[in-house]
Amino acid sequence: ISGQHAQCYTLSSHNRRLMADEKMESGEVRASLVISELFQPCLGELVGTTFFVFIGCVSVIENVESTGRFQPALVHGLAVAVMVACMAEISGSHFNPPFTIGIYLCGGMEMSMVAPYIASQLVGGVLGAAMAKMNRENFAKAHGAAFALLQPDDEVAGAVFGEVAMTCLVTMVVLLGAVNAKTRSPLVPFMVGCTVVINILAGGDVSGTCLNPARAFGPAVVSNYWVRHWVYWMGPITGGLIAAALVRLLLGDRKMRLIFK
Repeated sequence: ISGQHAQCYTLSSHNRRLMADEKMESGEVRASLVISELFQPCLGELVGTTFFVFIGCVSVIENVESTGRFQPALVHGLAVAVMVACMAEISGSHFNPPFTIGIYLCGGMEMSMVAPYIASQLVGGVLGAAMAKMNRENFAKAHGAAFALLQPDDEVAGAVFGEVAMTCLVTMVVLLGAVNAKTRSPLVPFMVGCTVVINILAGGDVSGTCLNPARAFGPAVVSNYWVRHWVYWMGPITGGLIAAALVRLLLGDRKMRLIFK
């Protein structure tokens, strides 16, 4: 009997050790999932947006007037292309709230990730603008690269329309190039970068070509310049929603479309 008790005790101890090992492994798995599915993607969005806004702000603050819109257009477009290519497998390389909203509406991400992504982008925008404050004199002259272009009230309607149209275009490129299965392309970083360059060259004098509330929010916070700041939220978000509706209803493949399947 004592031998049987000893054997049962040994088996019981072994089972407890197995259960403890399983709990430890499951805890490690959960921690790994949290890191890979939440923390790492949000960190990717924060880092990517930080450097995009930093490079973009510096290109405006230090812009030589003789280069006109060409320098900021090229810098913003190349920065987008590089960061999208680098961070695509980490976070999906949104760096822009309208992109995140559009990608969610087209089934490219879970709803639970939308708010963390947008928060990470806005924090990244503030950090990037703060980094651009190294040349304080030029920073002050340029309002920290905040969008100070709009002065008369009669320019506002045109600026809102420009932001809607141009953000719709670049968001549609993102959705068709990265989310829609039928049109998905490995060239999407190049495509998005080129679209940003085209938009800035074409619409720079209309609205300043923001296309991204995080790009507007960071400099506005750091320089405390909020004049007509709402334009750069309403325009891009509306443009992103229109792009998502076009892809979801008409342009997407059969799996994506909600009608005319």
